[in-house]
Amino acid sequence: MSGLLVVAGEASGDRAASAVVARLPGARVFGLGGAALAGCGVELVGDLRSTTALGIGEALARGWSVVRAWHAVVTASEERRPRAALLVNYSEFNTRLARRLHAAAIPVLWYGAPQVWAWRPTRAAALRRFVDRMAVILPFEERIWREAGVDALYVGHPALETPALSREEARRVLDIAVRAPALAILPGSRPHEVRSLLDPMLDAFARLRSGRPALDGRVLVAASLDERTKSFVRDRARWQRVRTFDVDARGGAAPLLRAFDVALCASGTVSLEAALAHAVPVVVYRVGPTTEMVARLALRTPHVGLPNVLLGRRAFTELLQREARPDRMADAVAAAIDHRESLLGACEEIVSVLGHVRGPSASVARLLAPWLGLSPEAA
Repeated sequence: MSGLLVVAGEASGDRAASAVVARLPGARVFGLGGAALAGCGVELVGDLRSTTALGIGEALARGWSVVRAWHAVVTASEERRPRAALLVNYSEFNTRLARRLHAAAIPVLWYGAPQVWAWRPTRAAALRRFVDRMAVILPFEERIWREAGVDALYVGHPALETPALSREEARRVLDIAVRAPALAILPGSRPHEVRSLLDPMLDAFARLRSGRPALDGRVLVAASLDERTKSFVRDRARWQRVRTFDVDARGGAAPLLRAFDVALCASGTVSLEAALAHAVPVVVYRVGPTTEMVARLALRTPHVGLPNVLLGRRAFTELLQREARPDRMADAVAAAIDHRESLLGACEEIVSVLGHVRGPSASVARLLAPWLGLSPEAA
């Protein structure tokens, strides 16, 4: 047995996993990921950009890519017999994979637990048999998983350790005037998500500018998107006379978010990153009708945005499904700009909720090190 298998099928997981791998010098690492993992020397047997999709109906359209990625990962793990596996997010894929790895006596560390508190509480008990350690990134998750019999440890959220530029530096990089109010437009890191949200977001920005000519904005283009989707973003933004900026794969949008007053963003990790950067998030969520129907039956939390989940209340606006219209987005962003000072208290509160844990990647690397034959102190 040799090496570490890592599987990260989403952009945020790719970045989180790359930070862990960077702390394991000398480890031979292979698996499924994206540009961030490739950038730190991981041998990719599958690329997440070919497998990302949003929702059930859209995932079916990309099913063949997921199947190919599955066979590539399974074949590589059977041939190379890794000493351990690091599974990051990507719940459906990694749940099946954890079962196979357990059967092959390969220790599994899951980083970024499935959100059983939102969807399927029974999954926690089911995963207990297949996951050796769980590194959770939200403070309340440790208790949930420990009560289910999983060896879980809260290590902190990866967003806490992403180096961020100052507001002045970020505005210089993005070419935003020092005193101008500024909006980050963040349509997501998955192709179907972007194609669903970008146009209404751009329409909302056009409405805002008609009454607030000083308002500046940038569309931040996720590194995890395929080139066709990136071209779609640039073309649509150019038509609306909005500038775009390609973010770095290793840091994502997070290092630049202090440049903005408000972030109009897809639900997910970026909404939390925006709140931590004091770019007040307006969270938008839109999926196809099939996924919506299933979600209404299964969803067990009143909130979609991670900042609201952590605070346990609707501190920041969420516009879901039919509410995700340009007029509603424009109104919500305008209100966030006008009341930003009062909303910054909720942003600070999130930092307190997450605690003073600042090095999740180091904690995860230390958990992996003994399985890889490395000294925990060296990780």
